[in-house]
Amino acid sequence: QVQLVESGGGLVQPGGSLRLSCAASGVIFRINAMGWYRQAPGKERELVAVVSNGDSTNYADSVKGRFTISRDNVKNTVYLQMNGLKPEDTAVYYCNAGIRVTLSYEHNYWGQGTQVTVSS
Repeated sequence: QVQLVESGGGLVQPGGSLRLSCAASGVIFRINAMGWYRQAPGKERELVAVVSNGDSTNYADSVKGRFTISRDNVKNTVYLQMNGLKPEDTAVYYCNAGIRVTLSYEHNYWGQGTQVTVSS
């Protein structure tokens, strides 16, 4: 059984910073792309950032230059460093990973979500 466990959310003032972490555990053969999505109240879930297992990254236009995604393949962990936070970044942030649990079977896993609130 594979699990993704997130941490690091919370309340921060505009302009502040937070660092989210997401650790994968369980029977893992290989982790492919890992990413962060977010969902604000009344809105659809959207991609924030993604990193491949070759460390290629891609970001939503709204977070470019402010957020940085990285991964530690030894710890099976992905991080999201968020700087210059704005009220519009307020959302539940979800970790996502494409994980191969055997040579031939890959599944897309989601974390439980962590709340990020940007407010003065």
